[in-house]
Amino acid sequence: MASIKQKLTPCLWFDTQAEEAANFYTSIFANSRIKQINRYGNAGQEVHGKEPGSVMMVAFELEGQTFTALNGGPQFKFSEAISFQVMCDGQGEIDRFWEKLSDGGQEGPCGWLKDRYGLSWQIVPAMLPELISQSGGATLDRVMGAVMKMKKFDIDALKQAQAEPG
Repeated sequence: MASIKQKLTPCLWFDTQAEEAANFYTSIFANSRIKQINRYGNAGQEVHGKEPGSVMMVAFELEGQTFTALNGGPQFKFSEAISFQVMCDGQGEIDRFWEKLSDGGQEGPCGWLKDRYGLSWQIVPAMLPELISQSGGATLDRVMGAVMKMKKFDIDALKQAQAEPG
């Protein structure tokens, strides 16, 4: 594998879909690319059980962040305990990421979704942390009440909840 310069690299465990998933993710995010594909050889086949020549690992980059996708077998599945947040500058960006990442997956509450591989993502308006930190008391309750009722975030509805008289 090519030298990876960042200290922390998320490794995503798949059964056999590592290359397919990496291609899916790089098709959604700008400034993304497949960096390298490594294949299984004969060594260790008694342990990994993979066909020699089949894809073992895919190094890919999304918006400058390197990821590794590993075809490790069916033993482990993704859970909601880990998710990736996508900070979005506007409603159009929220809508685009939501549509593409949820295609073949499952929508969840509060901006969360699972993609077709079971990986969890939260599609978040970039202004949400500031909106929450600037709100207090009844305003915070209204904003958080709106957040809790949403699946895909609606920026106008969040701003309206903040602006409503208390």
